[in-house]
Amino acid sequence: MKPRNGLVAAMLVVLASPAGAEVYRNVDAYGNVTFSDEPSDGSEAIEVKPVTTVTLPKPQDVRETEQLREDVQREGSVYESVSFAYPENNQAFHSGSGDVQFELRSSPGLQAGHKYEVTLDGQPVGQTTSGSVTVRNVFRGTHDARVHIVDENGVQVKTGTAITFTVHRPSVAN
Repeated sequence: MKPRNGLVAAMLVVLASPAGAEVYRNVDAYGNVTFSDEPSDGSEAIEVKPVTTVTLPKPQDVRETEQLREDVQREGSVYESVSFAYPENNQAFHSGSGDVQFELRSSPGLQAGHKYEVTLDGQPVGQTTSGSVTVRNVFRGTHDARVHIVDENGVQVKTGTAITFTVHRPSVAN
């Protein structure tokens, strides 16, 4: 009797699987295209590629936790400050080409493997170890900038205070 129960269970699994499902495409007299899982007059079976799925780990299984946070805090605590030397907060200046040269400083200076990273209006625009980043063709108007210190993995270990500056550029009408 047991082999018969196993056979019934196997048949139920096979019948429940969607492996044999087909999709049909139909075009009506007006050119409207419809898709269905049931064939109709004038429809054609089409091959549907399998959908790629990604299974993410459960949050309790992810081990980023305290060690990484402690490492980043320890690296960031080495720096007392990071800021812009130029431009200054609320500064306005003319730039015909739209180029803006950011001068950066930190106390103490950068550690080996660390870089300054400049973000303009929330987007990263450059990294350097020299303390100077030039951003080309900045649109005229007011912008927000921020400087970060990032480690060799690109993790921000220290963030400076945001500044606002205004770029004046000639227009086509002038």
